[in-house]
Amino acid sequence: MSPVESLSERGDVLRMLAASAERACGGSGRLVLLRGATGTGRTALLEAAAEHAATLGMRVLRARCTPEDTGKDWAALRRLLGEEMDFADDVPAGEGDAGPGEPGAPHPRAYATRLWRLLLRRQADSAPLFVAVDDVHAADPASRRWLTEAARHLDRLPVLLVVTERRQYDVERSDAGLAHALPPDLVRTHTLAPLSPGAAAELVRAAFPGAEPGRVADCVRAGAGSPLLLRALLDDLASGSAGGGPAPLAALPDTCAALYPGGYPDAVSWWLACAGGTTSAVARALAVLETGGAGAAPGTRTAPDARGIAEAGRTGEDGACAPRAPAAGGGAPAADGGMPAADGGVPVTDGWVPVADGRPVACAAERREVQAQVVARMAQVDAARVAGWLTAMTRLGLLCQDADGLPRYAHPLLRDAVLSGWTSGRRRAAHRTAAEELMRRGADVSVVAGHLAHASVVAEPWAVDVLVQAAAAEVRAGRARVAVTFLRRALDEPMAPGSRAGVLVQLGSLEGAEHPAGGIARLTEAVRLPGGSRDLVRAMVALATALARSGETPAALRMLRTEEARLADHPDLIRTLRAVAVLMSDHELGALREEYRRRRGPDGDSPDLLGAAHQALIVRYEATAGLISSEDATARIRGLLEEPADPLAEPFLFGTAAVVLQWAEELDEAERLVRRALDALGPFLLHPMHHLLLDVRVDLAAARADFATVLADPRVRSPVTGQPGPGPAGAHTQAVIALVETDRLEEAARLVDGFDLRTAPDSWRTHRFLYARGVLRAAAGDPAAALDDFLECGRRQAAHEAARSVVAPWRVGAAECRLALGRPREALALAEEELRLAEVWRTPRTLGRALRVLGEATGGRRGLDLTGRAVEVLREGPVGTELISALVSHGRGLAASGERSRARGPLREAVERAERLGALRLRTVAEGLLHEGGARRAGAPRTGPSALTASERRIAGLAAEGRTNAEIAALLHLARRTVETHLTAAYRKLGIRRRTQLPTALRPAPPGAPAGTG
Repeated sequence: MSPVESLSERGDVLRMLAASAERACGGSGRLVLLRGATGTGRTALLEAAAEHAATLGMRVLRARCTPEDTGKDWAALRRLLGEEMDFADDVPAGEGDAGPGEPGAPHPRAYATRLWRLLLRRQADSAPLFVAVDDVHAADPASRRWLTEAARHLDRLPVLLVVTERRQYDVERSDAGLAHALPPDLVRTHTLAPLSPGAAAELVRAAFPGAEPGRVADCVRAGAGSPLLLRALLDDLASGSAGGGPAPLAALPDTCAALYPGGYPDAVSWWLACAGGTTSAVARALAVLETGGAGAAPGTRTAPDARGIAEAGRTGEDGACAPRAPAAGGGAPAADGGMPAADGGVPVTDGWVPVADGRPVACAAERREVQAQVVARMAQVDAARVAGWLTAMTRLGLLCQDADGLPRYAHPLLRDAVLSGWTSGRRRAAHRTAAEELMRRGADVSVVAGHLAHASVVAEPWAVDVLVQAAAAEVRAGRARVAVTFLRRALDEPMAPGSRAGVLVQLGSLEGAEHPAGGIARLTEAVRLPGGSRDLVRAMVALATALARSGETPAALRMLRTEEARLADHPDLIRTLRAVAVLMSDHELGALREEYRRRRGPDGDSPDLLGAAHQALIVRYEATAGLISSEDATARIRGLLEEPADPLAEPFLFGTAAVVLQWAEELDEAERLVRRALDALGPFLLHPMHHLLLDVRVDLAAARADFATVLADPRVRSPVTGQPGPGPAGAHTQAVIALVETDRLEEAARLVDGFDLRTAPDSWRTHRFLYARGVLRAAAGDPAAALDDFLECGRRQAAHEAARSVVAPWRVGAAECRLALGRPREALALAEEELRLAEVWRTPRTLGRALRVLGEATGGRRGLDLTGRAVEVLREGPVGTELISALVSHGRGLAASGERSRARGPLREAVERAERLGALRLRTVAEGLLHEGGARRAGAPRTGPSALTASERRIAGLAAEGRTNAEIAALLHLARRTVETHLTAAYRKLGIRRRTQLPTALRPAPPGAPAGTG
C-alpha cells in the first residue's frame, strides 16, 4: 500500500489544507494542527499537503521531531532551517550576546519572537512558505515555544505552518498539546479518525483483487482501523507472491510467527513504543488475560477467551444493567451445533460470573469495571486510567466488544503481536497475577486453571486444588486433553506425597485412556509413593488396567498379587483388588468360572473376602452359564445393591449389576446404574469398568433400537484400522448391527474390515464382534461365511462355559444360515437348544427370539403357532427389532400356507414399526413380502409426533420443557452431538424449525386429523 493509498477517507482534510495553502499564498497564513493516534496516517497526510504546496510555488521547509531531540535546545528549529545557519550572526548586536538561560538573556518568549522575526520572516520574503513539522509532541521545549510564537504572527504573512501531533489516550498522562496556549482563532485543528471498515476493506481488495469476503473481514479486523498496521499486514501477506502478479489472499494466521517478513509485528511494536512503557504493560496484560481462559493449553490458544469476566446479564441499548437469571447447571450452552435456529434464542457463554463487593456482577458496565481492575492489578497501574484506555482503544478499533460487553483485541493476530514483545518469564508472571486476582474475585476454577497452566509456580495449596478441580470438570465436559494439561501443570507445584499420588493416578489414567501404554510410568510412580491405603488401591487399579490394555495382563495380575500384601489390614480393599483381578483375567483365564467353583468348593474363600462386587461377578457367570433364571439373577443383584458398598468398589458393583440387569431386560434400571457407576469413576478413566460401562450404555441404546445413539458413539467415529489394544469394543459391535439394520452395508463392511480378528484377544468383545460380522455377512447374502462366524462365536463362548447366548445369540444366527443353506435338521437342533436355554432365563426378548427361529425351522402349522407365540411374547418386552422380525416370520409363514389376507396384518405392522425405528432393512423385507402377496405398501406415518422414535420423543420432550442440549446430554448421559442429531430428526418429522415450536408440535393430533398434523 503506497502512502497515497493510506490517505483513504482523508479527502476533506486534503481539501482544507489545499485551501489554507492558497490562502497563505495570498498573504494570510495560519497554523494547521493535525492530531491523531499512532498509525492514523498523519505523516502521509503531511507529505501529501507539502507536495501540493510545492505545485503552488510555495517554498517547503520540513522537520521531523524525535524523542532524542527533547534535551537539545532548538533541535527541531535547526532541522527546519538548516544546520548551516548561524543564529549568532543573524541576531543584531546587543540582542545575541547572550543565549536563553544565560545571564542577561531575554525572556524565552521574547527570544523566540526575535528568532521568528529575523529568520522565518526573512525566508518568507522570497516566496510563500509551507512549513511542515511532523510529530511536534517530540520536539524540544525551545522549538515548541518558537512554533507557538510563530502561530501568533501568521495571519498577515504568506506562511502556512502545518504541524502533526500524536494525541491519544494513554495510561500515562501526556503533556499539554502545542495549541493549548493559543486562542482558538489562531489555529485550525483537525483530529484524524481511524479508517472505517468500508475504507479498510477497499484497501484490502485493491491489494488482493477477488479476495473472499471472510478473509477481507479478517484483514480489516487485524488492521484495527490503522493505516499503519493495515499497510504492514498487507505487505507481509503479499510477500509470498512468487510470480509478478498479485497472490491470492491466504487465510490470516493467528500468530505472527506465520508472517514474513514480519512488518506487521514490527508496526505493532512501534505503536506500543510510541504509547509508552506503562501503556504497553497494560496492553500486554490485557492480551495475557485473553489467552489464559479455560481450556487453554500453553502455547496453543489463539482465540480470545473472556470467560474470566463473562456472561452475567444483558445490557440494553442504553447501557443500563438488566438482570438475568442464572442458567441451570451453572451456565447455558452455546447454540445447537449443526441445527440452524434450533434454540431460537441468543447464544450465551458458560463462563465466570465475577464478584464485586460481595455480589455477582449483573451487567456489562460492571463487568468492564472488573476487567479494568484485573488488568490494572496485573500491570500495577491506576484502574481508572485502564478503564479509560480500554474505552479509547475500542473507539480507535484496536479493541472490540464481545458478546459479554467486554473489550478484547479485534483479532488474535493483533493480540499475538502485542504479546510478542514480552519474554516468557514476563508472561508467566502476568498469568500468575491474573490467576491470583481472578481467584480472589471468585472466578470459575476452569478460568483460574487456564491462567495457572501458563503461570510460574505459585507454591500455594489452592493452586493444586484449582488445577485438579478444573481437570475433573474438563473430563466431564469431554475435553480430556485439556485436563491432562492442567494435571501436568499441577505436578509442578509442591505437594504432599499422598496428594501427588492422587494427581499422578488421575493424570496416568487420562494418558492411558489416550494410548494403551500411556501413563504406565506415572502410575508406577504413584504406586511407589507413600500414602493412604485407598490412594494405593486407586493407583494399583489404574496401573493394572494400563498394563492389561497394553497386552501385559500377566504382569498386571502379578502386580496385584504382590501389592495385596500391603493391604493386610484392609480386607475390604483386598476384596476390591480381587474383583479387579477377576476382570483383568476374564479375557484369557476363565476367571469367573474358577471363582464360581472355588466359592462352591470345600476350600472356597471365606465370606469376608467375597464382597458385593465380587458376588455380582459370580451372578454374572451363573447367568451366562445357564445356571439361573433372569428372575433369580435380578433378585440377587438387587439384594447386593442394597448392601453397603465401599466407594472404591461401587463402580465394579454398579457396572456388573448393570450388565446383568440389561440381560434381564430391566433397561431403565440398568441405565440408572450405568450413570451411577460413571459418576463414581469421575475423572479416573483408566479403570477396568470404564469401557465396560460405555459398552453397556451402547448396548442399552441398541436394545431400544436407538440406532442414532449407537452410531453417535465417539469410539465408532474414530478410525479403527490397525489400532492396537484390546480389539473391537462393544460400540463397534453394535455399530455394525445398527448399520446393517439401517441398510448401510458398505459402511458396516468398512467398519468390520478395520479389525483383524485373528490377532484380537479372546475376549467377550471379540466374541460379540464375530457375531456382528456374521449378521453383516448374512444380510449381504453370504450365509456360508456368516455361519462360520456364528459357529466360531459359539465355540469361543463355550470355552468360557457361556452356554446361554445372552451375550451374542449365535445359535439364532446359525440356525437361520443353515435354513438358508438347505439344512433344516441342523437348524432345528440349534433352535431347540436355544429355546431350552431361553426357557430357563425367561425374558421376552430371548424367549421370543428362540420361538421365532424354532417356528421358522419347524414350518407348517406348528411353525405358525410358534411364530405367533413369539409375536405375543415379544410384545411384552422392550421396543426393538426382535418383534419386527417375529412379525415378518409370522407373516411369511401365513403367506406360505396360503393365508395371504391374514399375512397382511402382521406384515403391515412390521412395516409401520420398522418405519418408526428406522429399521430400513426389515422394512424393505416386509414391504417385499406385502408386494408379493398383492397388497399395497402400508402407509406408515413419516411425519408428526407418531413418527418419532422413543429416543427422539424423550429428547424432544425434555427440550420442550426448556432444557438445553447440554442439560439433556448430562441428564441422559449422552454425547451432546447425539442430542443434536435426535433433535434434528425430530424437527424434520414435526415440520418445525425452532425450539419454541416443540411444545405445540408434540401434542397428539386430534381424532380424524391426517398424519403429520399436531
